[in-house]
Amino acid sequence: MLGAIIGDIAGSRFEWNNHKSKDFTLFSPQCTITDDSVMTLAIAQAILDAEASHADLGSEAVRCMRFFGRRWARGCYGGSFTQWLESEEPRPYNSFGNGAAMRVSPCGWAATSLDEALTMARKVTEVTHDHPEGIKGAQAVTSAIWLARNGSSREEIRAHIEEFYYPLDFTLRDIRPSYSFDVSCQGSVPQAIVAFLESKNFEDALRNAISLGGDSDTLAAIAGSIAEAYYGVPQFMRRKVVNWLDSALWSVVESFEGRFPPRIA
Repeated sequence: MLGAIIGDIAGSRFEWNNHKSKDFTLFSPQCTITDDSVMTLAIAQAILDAEASHADLGSEAVRCMRFFGRRWARGCYGGSFTQWLESEEPRPYNSFGNGAAMRVSPCGWAATSLDEALTMARKVTEVTHDHPEGIKGAQAVTSAIWLARNGSSREEIRAHIEEFYYPLDFTLRDIRPSYSFDVSCQGSVPQAIVAFLESKNFEDALRNAISLGGDSDTLAAIAGSIAEAYYGVPQFMRRKVVNWLDSALWSVVESFEGRFPPRIA
């Protein structure tokens, strides 16, 4: 989960000022948390608060996302999600935006089986992003995380994604020059997954994702969420991220990791 937050922070300053290279300072004073981090933590809190059976996970996701979204990162949310946050009767709005994929990483850590991970991902996604492509994006990321943290190789993860979700018949080098801003799951999740698959370590996955341009913070959040499960997060980055999370948000990280131990590089 923390990998998504670190990716969001590192990519935040490039979202509207794309950098088509892996050569940049990873963290700077211009970095910030965005809706990607806040919604990831909201899903983490929903999992912590839900029943063990996850029967109420969907309703807990609604409650937590609305609470967190009204308190943190105001101004970062898309128009439809903002309306959902403020609505008296929030309902899903047939979205296939990549918000479904950037917030789902806690499901990959909390689940005890791949089937359970996919069920959890659907429950926390369909309350807003109920379009089939939205659910597909969330489940693709969740499955990659679950496989990575349970010992699958990059080749096995690639094969699984290609069999059940997306063709990955491209390289970052091939698409980098022409890749542009795309907030759909189908136009950003495969690219973020390949950013992980082509990486050498956790930091390299973030640099790969950000170097594509486009929706940089979300690409890096998704790639970072998978990379954490595969490589672990370096200790110095764990120490860095505290600078961007207030005590209330950091307490969610600590509570979640206390129940679902992270992988440390």
